[in-house]
Amino acid sequence: MEMSTDYSNIKLDLDLDFNMKIFEDIFKKDAAFRMRKIKAENGMTFGLIYFDGMVNNSVINESIVRPLVLAQQLPSGDKAVFVSQRVVYTGEVKELYIVSDIIRSILYGDALILIEDCDKALVVNAKGWRSRGISEPENERILQGPREGFDEAGMFNLAMIRRKLQTPDFCVESMRIGSRTDTIVFVCYLGSLVDKGILAELKRRLQKISIDGVLDTNYINEHIRDNKGSLFKTTGMTERPDIVAADLLEGRIAILVDGTPVVLTLPYLFSQNFQSDEDYYINYKMASVGRILRIICFLLSIVVPSLYLSLTTFHINLLPTSFALFLAEARMGVPFSPAVECVILIIIFEILKEAGLRMPQSVGHALSIVGGLVVGQAAVEARIISAPMLIAVALGGIAGLMLPRLKTAIFYCRISLSLLGAFLGIYGCVFGLVLILIHIFSISSFGVDYTQSIEKISFQSFKDTVFRAPWTKMINRPKIQNNNIKRQIDNEDI
Repeated sequence: MEMSTDYSNIKLDLDLDFNMKIFEDIFKKDAAFRMRKIKAENGMTFGLIYFDGMVNNSVINESIVRPLVLAQQLPSGDKAVFVSQRVVYTGEVKELYIVSDIIRSILYGDALILIEDCDKALVVNAKGWRSRGISEPENERILQGPREGFDEAGMFNLAMIRRKLQTPDFCVESMRIGSRTDTIVFVCYLGSLVDKGILAELKRRLQKISIDGVLDTNYINEHIRDNKGSLFKTTGMTERPDIVAADLLEGRIAILVDGTPVVLTLPYLFSQNFQSDEDYYINYKMASVGRILRIICFLLSIVVPSLYLSLTTFHINLLPTSFALFLAEARMGVPFSPAVECVILIIIFEILKEAGLRMPQSVGHALSIVGGLVVGQAAVEARIISAPMLIAVALGGIAGLMLPRLKTAIFYCRISLSLLGAFLGIYGCVFGLVLILIHIFSISSFGVDYTQSIEKISFQSFKDTVFRAPWTKMINRPKIQNNNIKRQIDNEDI
């Protein structure tokens, strides 16, 4: 992507003052811009340019300014080569002469050294911006396993992944997206495991993005994902380096965006919505119980309100007589129809949930207690809503909390099925479920079937979907690629 103002045709001159004037004019309205002249003991004159807050001041003072001032030997050849090899004490030094490339480097935290009577500049790695440090992601807390979480610094995030994948097979490609933000985007994969066709398709989609700014991975996600109008995610999102490393080991691709801790992983399959981050850190028997419960909760969260409306509105004769009489008595005096009552309760539940998430933790707990107990009980006693409807909606809502990755899909499916059940009865509920299943089976993620792991019913396909098999039995990787399928030697072969 090109920069917002084109400096690609401007090159440095031999005149130091002219070169410094170029950057002074470009950044004259930037209060963090720093520029100074340095006179060395050997008589050479240098210009130092950097942005305050983006660089490490100790590197600037001890590894750049001090060596330049104390330089006594005169260069016998190329001045830029002499300074980079004999004077400056930093680990990475690059020679640049095009202004657009230099601007890109200093905006990313590098320092610039301009040399008198030299038309090349030295870009020195002096990055030193502050970061939050390593902490566990708030939205992905686990009881057992690593406690590390990504930061906003892209290079730091890459280092965290590389620390877990200490192999030269770990590949990182970078590109810049955003005509004004010029954001660095990293594409990570394991060269011997990745599907080359998926990788090529991802690069093609990334190169087609034309936007002025990228501040988060969701900017990228909405451009590259399959089935953009679908309620179901076709790309994974995580803030945990261990999850990214595990996905890379299965042949997937990770996308890191500098400036955000959220990482995209792809391809993303439907079965991954029911996997927990700690499933692989606890006993496989308990992990399997958790997965089965999540699948049941997904069905309960979208079906319970619709099923309740269907039975009480059209199929009351299917209920036991005593229970039907209880429901009729509970609805006496309620001013709203069951359908309107159900929709209102679902929306109120979502309001309470969102308010609790965005409030401070202590206030959020108080809000959930007041909203869920006090207000709910008062509404039932005042005959504004019926108690059975409140129970049905609350059961569906609580079950949906087990699946944070499907919260958008669950909300819309719950509303849609409830309306179908209210107007068409049990037939509408079944019809809605069939439509949802057809849609799920029609989705793909970068050419990989969304339901690939459950299309063919077999023990092998269920080893890491409906339940989590022990590691000794998970011999093969998921079939999202055809390279190096085996992840370990079968115990029977040892």
